[in-house]
Amino acid sequence: MSGRGWVLFALMGLLWGVPYLMIKVAVEGVSVPVLVFVRTAIGAAVLLPLALRAGRPAWLRERWRPLAAFAALEIIVPWGLLSDAERHLTSSMTGLLIAASPILAVLVGRLTGDAERLGAARWAGLAVGIVGVAVLAAPALSGGSPWAIVEVLLVAACYATAPIIAARRLADVPALPMTAICLGGAALVYAPPAVLTWPDAVPDGPVLAALAGLGVVCTAVAFLVFFALIREVGPSRALVFTYVNPAVAVTAGVVVLGEPLTASILVSFALILAGSVLATAPRSAMRPGAATAAPGASPGSPSRRAG
Repeated sequence: MSGRGWVLFALMGLLWGVPYLMIKVAVEGVSVPVLVFVRTAIGAAVLLPLALRAGRPAWLRERWRPLAAFAALEIIVPWGLLSDAERHLTSSMTGLLIAASPILAVLVGRLTGDAERLGAARWAGLAVGIVGVAVLAAPALSGGSPWAIVEVLLVAACYATAPIIAARRLADVPALPMTAICLGGAALVYAPPAVLTWPDAVPDGPVLAALAGLGVVCTAVAFLVFFALIREVGPSRALVFTYVNPAVAVTAGVVVLGEPLTASILVSFALILAGSVLATAPRSAMRPGAATAAPGASPGSPSRRAG
């Protein structure tokens, strides 16, 4: 990988590892609809002018149905659920639970017609990853936050399903306009509830900074860096950074917010990471000497993962 590729790789690990921290800060000062509206509106405002330079997308009329489904599963539903869950869960736990999405992607692929045969190592990866999720979720389930855990697992399921739609129905759609349109559509969906729950007073500085960071840095800039990384190293190698995101999320939560670093978090992190690597590795990677690839997504897909 080139020096530019390593820089972009490191940036992506950071940019899509810290949203959980920023969501945790922002949701303490504004409602969930306001948070998601501000984030998507800022992201769309930055990306839409860049996307429109290429002219009106001719594919939009024919592809609006899969595009709407993709936007719902990639942004509209998960960003709302994720923000609501972080009202009750730590940002580090949330980031680790989301890390299970590659494991769920394998299961969703099997249920939706993926004919690829899973070897023993991939089945073992699924089992190990599920055990990791159970280790992490068990204390919260018994501690009064079961719905928040369900919300995050639903987010992971959405994140596992959206790339399948992108790969099968939107593979030839340019990434930048697709992302900009999805963000703009999400902003329109969240605008009415955001107006109804708009805060009476201006939120404090940390909340405003978190909202700005989510919209500008973790959404608009992050997508632009992600597209640059794909062009530099290709889609499969670009997605390896998703294995770094959970470590960034946990570190940010512990260092910045003082969240606890428990034995269950460390054990679950190791299990989920190992399970994800095994479960998503292609069959060729199971042979000695073969390189392990990251979970696949189409070059046009804005996955993975903006938090």
